[in-house]
Amino acid sequence: MAKLLRKPLKLALVQLATGSDKFANLSRARSRVLEAAQQGASLIVLPECFNSPYGCQYFPKYAETLLPSPPSNETAPSFHALANLAREAKTYLLGGSIPEYETNSNKYFNTSLMFNPKGELIATHRKVHLFDIDIPGKITFKESEILSPGNKVTLVDLPEYGRIAIAICYDIRFPELAMIAARKQCFLALYPGAFNLTTGALHWSLQARARAMDNQIYVGLCSPARDMKASYNAWGHSMVVDPNAAVMTEAGENEEIIYADLNDDKIQEIRKGIPLGSQRRFDVYPDVSEGKQI
Repeated sequence: MAKLLRKPLKLALVQLATGSDKFANLSRARSRVLEAAQQGASLIVLPECFNSPYGCQYFPKYAETLLPSPPSNETAPSFHALANLAREAKTYLLGGSIPEYETNSNKYFNTSLMFNPKGELIATHRKVHLFDIDIPGKITFKESEILSPGNKVTLVDLPEYGRIAIAICYDIRFPELAMIAARKQCFLALYPGAFNLTTGALHWSLQARARAMDNQIYVGLCSPARDMKASYNAWGHSMVVDPNAAVMTEAGENEEIIYADLNDDKIQEIRKGIPLGSQRRFDVYPDVSEGKQI
């Protein structure tokens, strides 16, 4: 089997504590990303809405205009902070997500930006599946009251390492995205996400392990730190799961950085023992990786 991960990669997930001050959040992110880089991480991930509180009431206030690209520093300070930080740290940097405002359509999006070690934007993912739920007596949340959904699968080639997939939070509940990633030779799927105390307890770890198990790839979930004084309480417990669905590392509730060393041998070992790739029956069911939005 051909290698998916060309050489070992050290992954860092920054479970960041964020507040209401955007520039304080950016400064805190810079400090923790540089710390992770000093520990040898080659790919560093920030959480969903890392530059702002999470909530429909906050999206318009904190939104940045990203198009046309590159945007100005005035309209998109988080974009430039991430670009400069990736360049300073000399790492690949997935900027969790930020609220985005598109002037042409007058729409808001939940958007993830990825930069290479030169500080160049190499991928943009708009959250495809919006977090609209109503669990009686527990939580009601409707992202669609403010946000619009993205319309594409996001796969990114890292020349030294291989291909990864990017999605955001609620996207993980739709296994098709990870299935497509695996069919398209990704070794890793990353999900910056802010599950809450209800959905996190129920499904956070389960979803991560399921996506890894079904597709025999690495999966990383990066949450904000839990803040019980905030209007929305994130679950925390950022984690990395290996292709055999084993949790390699898991954070607690507070701010911290977790690390995982990824290698191709583990992928090949699991796929050799349980060869799902050669056993699929596309004569019986369709191959979702043949979709038009890939």
